Amino acid sequence: MSTFKNWLNNTKNGLTEQVKKFKNKDFMNAVVAGCALVAAADGKIEESEKNKMAGYMNLSNELKVFDMRDVINQFNFYVSNFEFSPEIGKQEALKSIAKFSNKPEIGRVIVGVCSAIGAADGDFDEQEKAVVRNICSVLGLSPSEFSL
Repeated sequence: MSTFKNWLNNTKNGLTEQVKKFKNKDFMNAVVAGCALVAAADGKIEESEKNKMAGYMNLSNELKVFDMRDVINQFNFYVSNFEFSPEIGKQEALKSIAKFSNKPEIGRVIVGVCSAIGAADGDFDEQEKAVVRNICSVLGLSPSEFSL
């Protein structure tokens, strides 16, 4: 576990600059899709999880580069997909992430942000880690690279 925490701390230090470098709509969509996937890790997205995710996005140095209204609108779009059908929600979110499957540098930033969000409440649980491992798979990255 300490290996993951060290990786997360080291990653978060450089994450803000990396996010700024890739700032565009597709990248924001992929990051927000990852947030929604992590929020839905236990099979449901509760109001408290929406609030936690929106709060994290608002306070996160990494995600401040995006207009919060756009982030919330996109997050709500993914959440509504999960509410309609968990499988459709998952597929739509992964489709946005998969756009970066041949861009490992960007993929690593997406995984870093998703991991930071999973750990935001101090408990990066096994369901959330499994979701991030799936994101790694979609991006063609090895989960072991991120201590997952």
